[in-house]
Formats: sequence, C-alpha cells, structure tokens
Amino acid sequence: MISIRHLCKAYEGVTPLKDVNAEIEKGDVISIIGPSGTGKSTLLRCLNMLETPTSGEILIDGESITRKNAKVHLIRRKMGMVFQSFNLFEHMNIIENVMLGPVTLLGESRQAAYDKGMELLRSVGMEHRALAYPDELSGGQKQRAAIARTLSMNPEIILFDEPTSALDPTMVGEVLAVIRALARKGLTMLIVTHEMQFARDVSTRVFYMDEGVIYEQGTPEEIFEHPRREKTRRFVQRLKLLEENLNPGHVDYAALNEHTAQFALRLGLSDRTARYLQLALEETLNGLLLPSLSEEDKLRVTVMYSEKNGSLEVRFAYSGKPAGKVEEMDPLASGVLSMVTESVKYDEQGSTEYPNIIILQMKK
Repeated sequence: MISIRHLCKAYEGVTPLKDVNAEIEKGDVISIIGPSGTGKSTLLRCLNMLETPTSGEILIDGESITRKNAKVHLIRRKMGMVFQSFNLFEHMNIIENVMLGPVTLLGESRQAAYDKGMELLRSVGMEHRALAYPDELSGGQKQRAAIARTLSMNPEIILFDEPTSALDPTMVGEVLAVIRALARKGLTMLIVTHEMQFARDVSTRVFYMDEGVIYEQGTPEEIFEHPRREKTRRFVQRLKLLEENLNPGHVDYAALNEHTAQFALRLGLSDRTARYLQLALEETLNGLLLPSLSEEDKLRVTVMYSEKNGSLEVRFAYSGKPAGKVEEMDPLASGVLSMVTESVKYDEQGSTEYPNIIILQMKK
C-alpha cells in the first residue's frame, strides 16, 4: 500500500532522514519507536507531504506522491493524521470540527456529515461532548475528538504522531483504547509512540528508527524479545550504561570504583548493589582477565542497568586470547563472584575489535 524508497529529508545543519526504505501492506499496524530526534515524526510528515522530502520516493497504491505535478491533494484524502497537539479549531464546537472536512472537501450534506460525525463521536466515547468547545475538554477528550475528525474523512491510512505525548498520564489509557479498537477494524496505521507496551500489544510490525534510517524492523516479538542489533536492545530494555575503556597494564581501581558509585547513585541503586558491582569488577579483572592480557590488548567494561526489569549486567569485552573460567580462579575470588552474581557467561564470537566477552548477571 505504501512504498518508501531511499527517502531523505535534510534541513540546514541536520538530516533527520538519511535513507529510509520500507514496504507497508494494507492492514498493517506499524509502531515507530526510537530515541528523540531520530526522524520519526519527520517520516510521518513526509508521508502526507506536510514536509517535502529532499530526495527519494513515496508511492501510495503504486502512485508516486513525490514526483513533480503529483496530485497530492487527492492522494492525501486517503490518509488521515492525528497530531500530538490535537489541532482542533478552537472557535468551533466538537461536532463542527468533525463535520468540517466531509462538508468542505467531500461535498457531503450537513445532515449526512452531522449523522456520521455523531456516530464517530459515539464510537470514541465523545457523543455527550459534541456541543462542547475544545477549551472545555480534557487532553484525552480533545485527542479522541481529533481521532473522530480524522475518521470522518474515510481514510484508508491513519498516521498518529505521538498521540499521547501531550496528555496527562491518567488520560493516556483512554486514547490508547480507541486506537486499539481501530487496529482491530483492519485500518492501515503508522503510530509514532513512546508507549512500549502499547506498541507491543497493538502492532503487526515495529520499526526502530535510529541514525536516520529504519535501523531494525520486525514483529513485536522480534523487536522486544529478540532484537538483532545492540542499539535496539538498549532502547527497548531502557538500558542505562556506564562504559569504561581500561588499560590492561594499569587499571585505576580508585577511578573505576568512583565512576561505579556515581552510576549507582544516579540510578538510585542500593549501597549493597553498588558494593556487589565493585566486587564483581575487581574479582573478574584481577582473577580472570588481567593475568592473561598484555598492555597492547584492548579492554572495555560496560555496566548495563535495565529500567524495564531492574536487572544489572556487566560485560567485559576484550582482545587477545580468551581468559580462563570462574572455576579455575582462586577459590576465594570465585566464591566472591558466586556471592554477587546470578550467572557468568562466555562468548568468543564478539566483534573484530573485541572478539571475547564475559557477561556477569548481577544478583538483585
């Protein structure tokens, strides 16, 4: 239904979309996730030509909307958009907002537009507020009214640009419930969202955007449970990182312990957890890694804390020959590691720069 080919959008000094490619089928519900500033909203605005792409091509039902002299106004009628800031006309009441497009653009009679508008407002739980003005509504009510207005144009595709980001947390659920209901009706939808559980529940596919491209895409299970790429994993698990590049010939333990303590303090981790983390670092470095590494080898330590599940993981990535195993360590050192960790894993198929990895899963 939608083909996106080598789409680029550049502004002076910044290029949010560098090379976006995607195929979207009829009935797809696609959630677009990723860090702020990675072009998610820009992509939606290019799809309905609110922004003119710098280069590349967008086809809707096989017809290019980016070619010169394309009848964008006709193609755009297939596509509705729901904005994060509602964009309701403040001088009109809600039913008038919903009727405006069908009367002025589709040529419907006012009575037909009114009847359809009231039905749509009923479907989003807003029939009782049809005569209210936008400034009399809560944020959640405004967004539900905006969805009804979009539906009044009979779109085949609906674009949602962070539809809950301007809402109080107590109002988010009511808007997401309406979008879930639309998904069950088979509408084609692209949804920019920061609501990860919602994206997981409602989507047929998920696009993770980063570095100006669709960095990874797949089913919700693939993206949220088995992401293939490290940046995706860090994002969906909401990982907070501490990374240290160490010199195997001279490890500054005082600095390492200070950085670890500050990291734990920023995340609100307990003193016990911070101490366990420091013990794990010291024993692994002294008992496993440093005896087998030379000064020329590279060594990187990454501490990862997941806000999603509260887990704490330590990764030692290094060059040179593989280190020994915990079972081969001094009994006292291995006993300390057993006390502070749930598991220790080894991977000798890392990157070219860091082929060896030791992974410690810390006890909570």
